Amino acid sequence: MSHMKLGITVLVFISLLFAQDVIGQNVLDGIYQPEHTLERRVIPYSPLREADVMWLKRVWRRIDLREKINHPFYFPEKPEQGRKSLFDVIKESILNDGTLTAYDPGPLGDDDMFTKRMTPDEVRSLLSKVDTVYSENLLTGEMEQQLVPMDVKSTDVKWYEIKEEWFFDRQRSVMEVRIIGISPMLAKKDELTGEFRGLKKLFWIYYPEARYVFVKAEVFNRGNDVERRTYEDIFWKRQFGSYIVKKSNVYNRTIDQYKKGLDALLEAEELKKEIFEMEHDLWSY
Repeated sequence: MSHMKLGITVLVFISLLFAQDVIGQNVLDGIYQPEHTLERRVIPYSPLREADVMWLKRVWRRIDLREKINHPFYFPEKPEQGRKSLFDVIKESILNDGTLTAYDPGPLGDDDMFTKRMTPDEVRSLLSKVDTVYSENLLTGEMEQQLVPMDVKSTDVKWYEIKEEWFFDRQRSVMEVRIIGISPMLAKKDELTGEFRGLKKLFWIYYPEARYVFVKAEVFNRGNDVERRTYEDIFWKRQFGSYIVKKSNVYNRTIDQYKKGLDALLEAEELKKEIFEMEHDLWSY
């Protein structure tokens, strides 16, 4: 009988130790520990010589995160289950990790050549501003000044502009596209009326550098939770919706400078058609 009591006591003691050990550790949120994304590597571009480029066209596109196909860039609004919005990934890589470099778009937002690097402190001050408002003191009736923080949140960024180059590689006989840079954009509003006044570029990031960050940043997959895609996968496979806002031209002007409304959208579709027909005309059947 004493041996049975001793055995029960030992089992209870072991159970308590195991329970304390489990409580002291992080609980696994799932049935396995995801490791595949952490081991992902960037797929290198195919070697390219200047002599192999038979045709090239530079194009600027706009990605609207309000479109359903682009929701993986916008959600989640707050980090969850190892996933972050694209802007959170970019912001943390610039401010915390230093793995990404931000480039100043210039006072008019027309500098996309990565000429001026921004320090993390400059980016931090750009994303964290303090606004001054006046409110009435209910006790004295006097107007008092208050400082209100106006931080740029991930939910504020609903547009991205990407600069890319389409080219035909005659060595491999393929038409390819490579993204050069990405710029998050905010809506500009009138301070008095709150009316929409266009879009503002925050900064540019160099995409060949960002690939090494995006390849380890997971994105929600609507079809299968176990197939964990990354932002690099989305850009590589062109799984996003966009429209052309500019192509390289002698005037260096955007479409909205000479077309408005529906005409601008039709012009963007016409430019997209030109690229398709260029590739098609290079072949004879």
